[in-house]
Amino acid sequence: MALNKNALIRYKTIDKCLQNGYRQWTLKDLIEACSDALYEYEGRSINVSKRTVQLDIQMMRSDKLGYNAPIEVYDRKYYRYADEGYSMTEIPLNENDMNVLSETVEMLKQFKDFSLFSELGGIIQRLEDKVYTEKTRSSSIIHLDKNENLKGLHWLDELYQAIQKKVVLKVEYKSFKATEANLITFHPYLLKEFNNRWFLIGMGNKNRGVVNLALDRIVAVDYDFSTPYEENDFDADAFYKDVVGVTVSRVRPSVVKLWIDKHNAPYVLTKPLHHSQRLVKEYEDGSIEITFLVKPNFELERLLLGFGESMEVLKPEKLRNRIAEKLRNAVGKYRIPPI
Repeated sequence: MALNKNALIRYKTIDKCLQNGYRQWTLKDLIEACSDALYEYEGRSINVSKRTVQLDIQMMRSDKLGYNAPIEVYDRKYYRYADEGYSMTEIPLNENDMNVLSETVEMLKQFKDFSLFSELGGIIQRLEDKVYTEKTRSSSIIHLDKNENLKGLHWLDELYQAIQKKVVLKVEYKSFKATEANLITFHPYLLKEFNNRWFLIGMGNKNRGVVNLALDRIVAVDYDFSTPYEENDFDADAFYKDVVGVTVSRVRPSVVKLWIDKHNAPYVLTKPLHHSQRLVKEYEDGSIEITFLVKPNFELERLLLGFGESMEVLKPEKLRNRIAEKLRNAVGKYRIPPI
């Protein structure tokens, strides 16, 4: 399910509720309506929090998605549209526009599980909001890798909104090494996926710079509206320029040089291990030598170990020794008969 899909369903539900002026809508009523809508659409119960609906209303009121919804509170309890004729779905499009957009959105929806689909943001939300009734039921002809059993995915929508609205979080987090969870004041900047696992990237409360939190280790999330949000001019592309994965150390990047056998050489050449990869030598037997510039980390080591005997680390020496040690330890776990 695309990252913004649940938010879209909630926006539409709140909009539909507030168009009904014959009923008085409390925040509790809107929460229940959103929960029912998500259950009907998803076929499973999804807990919609009070904070989520409050942030939804804030987003609908803003011009970030172009809605500028005139939502007002009266009697300090009930919500309604100040303009009784308002509907956020009223986008001026002719029939031809609708047909073209319907086909376009349906094509894009085939990529609903692609991790970068969420970067299309409010544009696709509004398009799909307008043409959802015209969707076909054709099955997808593109299948992308996914893991339905990943833990922590239920945090995605809430964390996405916190980043979008620049809200500081109180995150109860328990790492694999910790015996109990810790409460972290966190300034969220980015949601990043690597190897079918999601991470929240941002600034923690211990002045250690930008760090990552695995979503599957998050125990609870709350909002901290009293703490000013620190943007820190975070540039994700620059931050992850010299790494494989999500672990970014403070060491300087170094040149990694690898030998790849002839069987794996075509795969490495057509799918580089890093954007800085360069081919430096081709051997007559079809094997190759490549280099790239990265900061060594755990993710890089796992990637290299995955090649087994098909790859050799030529430099740097420290990385070569670490890979050799891990391979020796791996061999020691097997009873290898003499040749």
